Amino acid sequence: MGAERAQASFRGVSQLNLDAKGRIVIPTRYRSILSESCQGQVVITVDSDPCLLLYPLPEWEKIQRTLTSLPNLDAQTRQLQRLLLGYASDCEMDGHGRILLPPALRGAARLEKRICLVGQGNKFELWDEQTWDKVSEHAKKLLARDNHEQPLPEPLRSLSI
Repeated sequence: MGAERAQASFRGVSQLNLDAKGRIVIPTRYRSILSESCQGQVVITVDSDPCLLLYPLPEWEKIQRTLTSLPNLDAQTRQLQRLLLGYASDCEMDGHGRILLPPALRGAARLEKRICLVGQGNKFELWDEQTWDKVSEHAKKLLARDNHEQPLPEPLRSLSI
């Protein structure tokens, strides 16, 4: 039950500060979900965008099983496995709701002082705040109804929001 709740509950954007030791404080509304679903154990890895992906451990284990089961004779598959699995770091939320972001991951996503934690259903994305602002503005323009240069993909055209 806890994992199902976590999967449905990670939504919204939270502005966070990265402290001098490289830690972020998880917002209170997510702490109990992470404690119940994974005892505060998370996995953080890189993404193809300049951000990090933060998964509760059970969600990451599903991704890892899928990645390791893919045939790695394909160069693109191997590259994806190298990045996602190679950068994957086990982290644990402490008693104050803090998670230490490893230096290599902070550097890969160019995280400085101000961070945006963006809920994505079963996981979070961690963005540098200025980068997130640019990416979200760009996304709004792409999704604008009058965007004739790049129309929405067919599955999104029938989506009712």
